[in-house]
Amino acid sequence: MDFGEGALSRLRVARGPDPLWETVLSLHLLQNRQEPLVYDPWRQEVKSALHRAGLAADVRALMALCPPAKYFPDFLTPGSGDTVLEEAVDRVLSTPRARLVAELTRLSADLRGPAPRSVCWVATGEPAALRWLGITLRRYHAVAVEPYAAAIRARIARDRARRAEAALSGGAEGLLASYAEQPGWRHQGTRLAAPYPQPRLLRLQGRRLTVVPGFFCVRAPLTLADDALPPVLVHPLSPEPGWLPRLRSGTAAPSVAQLIGASRAHLLEVLGTPMTTTALAAALRLAPSTASRHAAVLREAGLVATRRAGNRVLHHRTALGRALLDQSNPAAAPDAP
Repeated sequence: MDFGEGALSRLRVARGPDPLWETVLSLHLLQNRQEPLVYDPWRQEVKSALHRAGLAADVRALMALCPPAKYFPDFLTPGSGDTVLEEAVDRVLSTPRARLVAELTRLSADLRGPAPRSVCWVATGEPAALRWLGITLRRYHAVAVEPYAAAIRARIARDRARRAEAALSGGAEGLLASYAEQPGWRHQGTRLAAPYPQPRLLRLQGRRLTVVPGFFCVRAPLTLADDALPPVLVHPLSPEPGWLPRLRSGTAAPSVAQLIGASRAHLLEVLGTPMTTTALAAALRLAPSTASRHAAVLREAGLVATRRAGNRVLHHRTALGRALLDQSNPAAAPDAP
């Protein structure tokens, strides 16, 4: 990726999981055997749940639309860090017929043998076909992604905290360099090289790139096939083996203090009630400048928000911040209104 022509200053990190990227990438994992230590317990649980829900046949048809191959249709992942499933699905169902035909024709050309019935049906753009696609995407997400949301959000919060620290310490260049810490990634000047599955040069030409962390993204990053679409880069989060047993036991991830540091974890805890920087500093026994810096890191990570109330500036926990605390301490007190 080339971040020349001002694109580096427009680099953006998605605030949370993108529901359709997670949906499509999880469908890939159900069709392959990648990272068995990490994902096999999830595979077994989801396959059983799909059969119990009577969804197995529909999901097999959905898999034909997004195989774990070099190419799968871009229209299935229209978002760039969107966090509302219904809005994302509506965008899929609003895909122009010409684009449906073009992308599914390309998919069919890459397949061996005749195109599956579900591919041909969706390519017609008929209301019944799109209705089936929307319903199946929603029902599959409810079985294969939503039950694991606590683990997904915690892992993303950990990644965002790392990116926020890099951006605050080194600006846009520091943020870009932070991705080069991953195995196989390299950063030099305005270019970032990643272990993409096939040779590819993404020329941003001044456009904003949105980096989306992917819980079900495995080994290598992904981007959209069509360079004319708004640029998106989905990168692996690499959850640790045993994440599913920890989720089931109520310890989906390491403690908040392990993820973001003891001082910032304490700051997040006390923000059940909105507070000024001065009040935060007093509560945490920190210098105001230090409290402000911690709040800024958490704000960049999407865990804290800041708003003006009269002549005061108040910090408060966001929904993502509450979720991170809740998964670590289910008995945590709710935020003040």
